Amino acid sequence: MSSIRCLLVDDEPPALAVIESHINMIDGLEIVGRCHNAIQAFGVLQTTPVDLMFLDIKMPKLLGTDFVRSLRQPPKIIFTTAYRDYALDGFELDVVDYLLKPISFERFLRAVSKVMRSENSLLNAGQTEALPNQSVEKQSVAPAENTFLYFRADRKMVKVFIHDILYVESLKDYVKIITTSAKPLVVKQSISSLEEMLPEVGFLRIHRSFVVAVDKITAYTPSYVDIAGQELPIGRLYHKEVGRVLKME
Repeated sequence: MSSIRCLLVDDEPPALAVIESHINMIDGLEIVGRCHNAIQAFGVLQTTPVDLMFLDIKMPKLLGTDFVRSLRQPPKIIFTTAYRDYALDGFELDVVDYLLKPISFERFLRAVSKVMRSENSLLNAGQTEALPNQSVEKQSVAPAENTFLYFRADRKMVKVFIHDILYVESLKDYVKIITTSAKPLVVKQSISSLEEMLPEVGFLRIHRSFVVAVDKITAYTPSYVDIAGQELPIGRLYHKEVGRVLKME
């Protein structure tokens, strides 16, 4: 996947520095411009291809929300703001995400992952839709080989390819990511937030403590699924959805 071209727009230099620092920690993002107001950003958009714009809202001359409304074909937008009051505007403008300052790297990564997942979906359009009465294998289309996420672990950012993930296990305030190609990765993150980062097709929550890659399931019963020799329990609250996906009798 080619780099996602990013434009940073904020009238506060420290805020620009934070976003730039976060971007520099993630492969696949490229900064193509830095602007201190919407007028400057408009000029950049006329001359430079931009895929994703990190946009402050309260800026001099023109609000970020009004700027987006003025664009005929805006790029993907992630609002970065210190104010909650514009959240509804963000929803109405169909932006990717709405980040409140100060922006932690974990929250930033979650927002960017949505864009990366969307870009990958465009490259594989038409390949991930499950049709009625398909088998489990056909229903769970494997993500593209080059799709990946970064996780902070052991004081560094670790790349994990989506197709390598077997399952994810919750450990209170942490999650353990089990893959085919490396030792388990323990990350300080909730399982629900990690579930949001994974592709909707191909992963299934089977228990409050487990999310599994459906195409890695080797056997199952009404009580558990078997992945890589491990029996993972199916929670009572998840039994109906698991049964629907696995077509249990």
